[in-house]
Amino acid sequence: MTAKKAFENVRNQIGFCGIWCGSCVVGNGTLRELTRRYEKMIDAYGVGEWCPKDFDYEEFVKGLASLQRMPVCEGCLKGGGRENCEIRACCSQRESRDCTECDEHECGHEDLVERMRSGALNAGLFVRENGDREKLLEKWMAALKTKWPSRMLFMDE
Repeated sequence: MTAKKAFENVRNQIGFCGIWCGSCVVGNGTLRELTRRYEKMIDAYGVGEWCPKDFDYEEFVKGLASLQRMPVCEGCLKGGGRENCEIRACCSQRESRDCTECDEHECGHEDLVERMRSGALNAGLFVRENGDREKLLEKWMAALKTKWPSRMLFMDE
């Protein structure tokens, strides 16, 4: 799957936890695209011929190839993410699109939601606190176009 197709698949998905899948480098295709471009660049520069002697270039190239084979996450709204996600089950049971729309503040998943959301924020992902979904997606899309490394999705090669 190309980076553009991967991004189109998740660009409008805000997961049950409130994380915007479009800002995730695994889901939006950035990790694969970045790795592909990096491999192309180091090959063009002949890095394997002049890299430090203690650097295992062949293993490094295998690692890059492995990252490129990683499946792109479909996003939890389309069946991706953690298979037995408690947050997905809770929101589905309550018929809520995500945790920010839930009125029950003591469902037993607060620690998991906080850990996921804080981890996502630390990784640079966008997380919904509240507000109109469509307006947030527009705002986040504009920001993503300037945010490294995901901005590479909008750049020509």
